[in-house]
Amino acid sequence: MIVAEKKPLEAIARMLEGSGRVLAVGCGTCVTVCFSGGSKEVATLAASLRMKRSIEDRPLAVVEAMVQRQCEWEYLEPLAEQMKNVDAVLSLGCGVGVQTLAERFPTMRILPALNTLFMGLPSAQGVWEERCQGCGSCVLDKTGGICPVSRCAKQLFNGPCGGSQNGRCEVDEATPCAWHMIWERAEALGMSEDLMSIEPPKDWGTSRDGGMRRMVRNDLRLPEDQDKEGNE
Repeated sequence: MIVAEKKPLEAIARMLEGSGRVLAVGCGTCVTVCFSGGSKEVATLAASLRMKRSIEDRPLAVVEAMVQRQCEWEYLEPLAEQMKNVDAVLSLGCGVGVQTLAERFPTMRILPALNTLFMGLPSAQGVWEERCQGCGSCVLDKTGGICPVSRCAKQLFNGPCGGSQNGRCEVDEATPCAWHMIWERAEALGMSEDLMSIEPPKDWGTSRDGGMRRMVRNDLRLPEDQDKEGNE
């Protein structure tokens, strides 16, 4: 899931300078799971903003709303009516949700209440850890399901660096060495010999460089959309 955390209250308040009425919108998927943008967090942030502005003798009206997913336009339609009476929208969604709102409602100021961190999992109560950077060229079949891109501090592809000691990363001793884990997994799976082959330099062309990435499934597209694109 996408993991995000709330921006400091002061930073959010600065974004809302000049606004008298705001719509705070939560998201019912990823950021709800990591306790950053669910209905409870929306209510808490709304109350904090109201109180802060009230103390400053500058009242702020905050309307609260939730959608199932901010990253899909169809779920945003119910917000259209509420947006007619606000100065700005405060999104408690990930960066994709903020941009989706901005594209769907181009005449409205859409402001991010969260900082989007990474794609990860809840490894323990109250702890989320990065597991994927979306590099576009997955090698998990070769590394026993442990990602060297997101979990190795140096993104190495042919074994651990010289600084790895006792299964810990030299960059941060609290972090397990990804390649130590990969070798242990390989031994358990009987695939140690596979790791003896030299992995060539990774093709980073599928990663972030080069602007916005896009995946197209023509078998799922509407015929009129394909025709329109072909005529452009």
